[in-house]
Amino acid sequence: MFWNIIFLLLLLSFYFPVLQRKVLEQQRFLAIRNFERKRRSRVIVLIHRQESVSFLGLPIARYINIEDSEKVLRAIHLTPEDMPIDLVLHTPGGLVLAAEQIACALKRHKAKVTVFVPHYAMSGGTLIALAADEIVMDPNAVLGPVDPQIGTPHGQYPAASILKALEEPNPNRDDETLILGDIARKAICQVYQVVFNLVYEKMPEEKARELATILSEGRWTHDFPLTLEMARELGLPVREGLPDEIYELMDLYPQPFTQRPSVEYIPAPYRPHRRPSAKE
Repeated sequence: MFWNIIFLLLLLSFYFPVLQRKVLEQQRFLAIRNFERKRRSRVIVLIHRQESVSFLGLPIARYINIEDSEKVLRAIHLTPEDMPIDLVLHTPGGLVLAAEQIACALKRHKAKVTVFVPHYAMSGGTLIALAADEIVMDPNAVLGPVDPQIGTPHGQYPAASILKALEEPNPNRDDETLILGDIARKAICQVYQVVFNLVYEKMPEEKARELATILSEGRWTHDFPLTLEMARELGLPVREGLPDEIYELMDLYPQPFTQRPSVEYIPAPYRPHRRPSAKE
């Protein structure tokens, strides 16, 4: 009897996480379907929530990759040309090729494309957002620069910084550094052209070229936050005011639990307290 109970507990401990995951997946499906019915649109969710997961002590981070672009392109392909697309975007960025494929596919879509940014859409996420007809942001959400980062055996370096280093006189500079400089120069030109192609139909050509230069030239560090106000000043089609359904949907994509939470609060909206009058 005792061993039967132990076996049953082990069985439950194995199947409960699976059941919990299936329930969460069903909740996400229903939330997406309800939002689609309300908006009469195709809703696509691109959320990378595993920013700080580790496995065997090794950090794991999720970014936009080719698998993501394949799935988003498939979803766009299954969407009628006259149906709007709503993309919920929460990502630190990722592979330029994958982000560019998604952005170009969204730009080709004939119906309205809206990108919702509840928290952040950096780097490649911003590149995707540039393809939208409208970017809807939380008042505290941010976008970011899209200046290319060049991978080396020693890590990733901003292309603009590599070019800046080449301006310094150094007779002992090796061929590898010169090659990196050539790659950096090409990468900046390529990203500039991608940004310009995504926005030139939405603003005057001079403004589009200025925007492409600002976002691709490495004016800021790669993690510099572009607030809603800054995005508006740059001429992007942004507005404030996320639907409540977006926040509810984000709650269904929790950060995987690995340790005690670093932030806790009572998850309910509060009403402002009324000050008592002098008589009261």
